Amino acid sequence: MTMLLKLLQVGEPVLRDRARPLSSEEILSGPIQELISSMHDTLRDAPGVGLAAPQVGVPIQLAIIEDPPEYWTELSASDLAARERTAVPFHVIINPRITSASEPSIEFFEGCLSLDGFTALVPRSREVTVECLDERAEPKTIRASGWYARILQHEIDHLNGTIYIDRMLSRTFMSLDNYKRFWKSEKIEEVRKRFAE
Repeated sequence: MTMLLKLLQVGEPVLRDRARPLSSEEILSGPIQELISSMHDTLRDAPGVGLAAPQVGVPIQLAIIEDPPEYWTELSASDLAARERTAVPFHVIINPRITSASEPSIEFFEGCLSLDGFTALVPRSREVTVECLDERAEPKTIRASGWYARILQHEIDHLNGTIYIDRMLSRTFMSLDNYKRFWKSEKIEEVRKRFAE
């Protein structure tokens, strides 16, 4: 049975607190497994590419990620290549830590399910290495680049009480409607120049 969870919006205290880690016993428990399933349903319904437990009001170090090709239908081949966006199958990251990252020098527009209807340019690292546990409490090492690395950084930020607006180029913050009307087809370099401080 599908159980959709309420997506909390910026201003909720849980979105600004550092979430607590989970023990192996907790990860394998029925309630956490059910939470993962409900979060997956919620992510698909939204739709989005990542969802952290604090965004549904649960202050634990757990996030899910999935970026299927059907989400990219509006992107051109050149946009996909620029973003280095490739399919990412559904998976769970628990107690994640970024153990290495390149300089945060790649900028793209980012949105967030907890800041509905807005977007901004956010600098991120092109490459990251993440150590975490999966939904079976087994250790995993993820080496990611491009858009997948961006999703990981965004979700791990949520687990530490950080939202993309804390990292954004503030002059580029805008409604999604205006992004689509004026900026969607512009090259990032042009947008950056236009909004240079």
